[in-house]
Amino acid sequence: MFLYTFIQIVISSVAATSVMTIFSYIISANFRELYKEPVLLHYFLSSLHISVSKKGKIFLGWLIHYTIGFLFVLGYHLLWTYEIIEKNWVSALLLGAVSGIMGILGWLVIFKISNYQPNIDFKGYYLQLFFAHVLFGLAALPIYKLF
Repeated sequence: MFLYTFIQIVISSVAATSVMTIFSYIISANFRELYKEPVLLHYFLSSLHISVSKKGKIFLGWLIHYTIGFLFVLGYHLLWTYEIIEKNWVSALLLGAVSGIMGILGWLVIFKISNYQPNIDFKGYYLQLFFAHVLFGLAALPIYKLF
């Protein structure tokens, strides 16, 4: 049972994170801004001057991005499993919105505590990040329910 649940969460989180990432890449291209979370994570890691190759930092940026997605879906799973909230579209929307707020707060902390200050439209970035997470929550639900 544990393995099945783990696979369910992994597949749901990969799908939802991918939907969110595609949205961010589309918005980034349309507005000609750097709103790509894995790229921003790579640049953030570079600002830390850790002794990892450029390819390693790129990989770590993507790994961190998908790991955070996994943790969000794990949280959704616990809320749904213990019937704290219903497993439906409204809860998926609300969970996505809460995840968006958490994502914004996370990036505020990253930008505040690091020397990394990208030349981006921060208000635009946070707005698209919020909606990207709403899509994340809405994408996680149907994949999660497939299992």
